[in-house]
Amino acid sequence: QVQLVESGGGLVQAGGSLRLSCAASGRTFEGYATGWFRQAPEKEREFVAAISWSGTNIDYADSMKGRFTVSRDNAKNTVYLQMNSLKPEDTAVYYCAANLVTAQRPDFIWKSTDEYDYWGQGTQVTVSS
Repeated sequence: QVQLVESGGGLVQAGGSLRLSCAASGRTFEGYATGWFRQAPEKEREFVAAISWSGTNIDYADSMKGRFTVSRDNAKNTVYLQMNSLKPEDTAVYYCAANLVTAQRPDFIWKSTDEYDYWGQGTQVTVSS
């Protein structure tokens, strides 16, 4: 079983940047597809980005394309979310999630919250106007 810990959140002005990290412990991150999600107050948790365990398959929510970049370093058991040109509407708690892929579909990624088995505790991102 893998445990996930997010870090890197904070307060930033609109137009600024943050890099979030999701560190895995308990076992290696290899073989796990990883997703980033966010949840603003009184809103449902929404998909942000996902990356396959090899890093070759990546997808983003439409509103994040061109501003956010997901990457991973499996040697460090860490997945990153680089967020640029931040807007006040990006304010939310950001979560990373992981799922073990199968040998038949090694580069599969998921974009739905209920498809991920493992979650971190979240990190707060606040963008001021």
